[in-house]
Amino acid sequence: MFVLMDEPKKKKMKPFTKLITLFFTIVFVASCGNADDDVFFGLNTGDGLGLGKPVDKCLDLGENDLILSIQDQFTTLPGKVSIFFKVSDKDGTPVPGLTAEKFTIYEQGRNDECFNTISTSESQARISPNSQIFSNNTLLVLDLSNSVLSSSLAELKMAGISFVENVMPATAQESFKMAIYWFDGENVLHELNPLTASKTELTAAIESITDDISNDPSTDLYGAVIRSTDIASQLLAASTQGDKIGAVSVVIFTDGTDQASRFTKAAAQKKVDEANPNISFFTIGLGAEIDTQVLTDIGKTFSVFAGNKEELETTFNDISFRVSQQANSFYLFEYCSPKRDGSGENNLTIQVKDGSRQGGVQTKFNANGFTGGCE
Repeated sequence: MFVLMDEPKKKKMKPFTKLITLFFTIVFVASCGNADDDVFFGLNTGDGLGLGKPVDKCLDLGENDLILSIQDQFTTLPGKVSIFFKVSDKDGTPVPGLTAEKFTIYEQGRNDECFNTISTSESQARISPNSQIFSNNTLLVLDLSNSVLSSSLAELKMAGISFVENVMPATAQESFKMAIYWFDGENVLHELNPLTASKTELTAAIESITDDISNDPSTDLYGAVIRSTDIASQLLAASTQGDKIGAVSVVIFTDGTDQASRFTKAAAQKKVDEANPNISFFTIGLGAEIDTQVLTDIGKTFSVFAGNKEELETTFNDISFRVSQQANSFYLFEYCSPKRDGSGENNLTIQVKDGSRQGGVQTKFNANGFTGGCE
């Protein structure tokens, strides 16, 4: 069994800071061209641009239907290579549920004209639990203005509980947490339940909502967007300390338009558009009084609309599926390299095949100190 993060000999391949990483990935996107076999990391706008680069043409893998976006990579003596990446399709839709046998490893050393295939069985390739290096948080933000409380509270509570059940893992994991907030017309985003890994706690919080919870019948939608984005940014910064990778999903529900007029639509949209790319935005709209274009723009990752309160649970389930896809499309792929100390820096390509779709990404690793005995 591999020990992922607590081994004293773990070595980072690239000592990039997050800021330097972002700079180089932006430079790379600007310079990678438009060839058919390029890996268009810019399409993966929801979770960062990645540290990889297009696969060498000598492999002739073909056009990329799937995008592998490398988030982090490291080696561990005596010879383990670990790559943490996200898989999405060309439209940016996450691809969850991939297993190790769907991946092929290619290595190229100093004496190789092109890449050699590395046996996944002999190299003990595996998809490993990523909880030690990945943190995923969800913010559920509910409109509890008067129109919701007076006409659709029971349906909202049922839909919210279903959302929690679908998004949170069956067994509590510290790497998967959720917080619940609500808004009305006040100049504040109310906390219903702080960030937690407990489904029971989240469900109880939703069940505790009563029709007299709000003192302001108006709707400060744009303020809720701005404040929830600020909270998501703070969570992301806190969860990515100590070499962790983080992602946050913001899910906003409303049954109407902004009525408080405390903030402008432009200010709310600017906040969303300028947010860290590892923050995803989802919106759920209910009824005939919503502005679908506004909610589509704010919910830039995905938006869904319910015509009536009876459809509310279905729409929440749709969004919960999308949020789960985001979280489960991150993979920690590990294998034991046949390269040994003295081989220096080697090129590595990982290819994934999922049905008729395929994609690949290329990176490098240094084999200094590598010996046999990797398990």
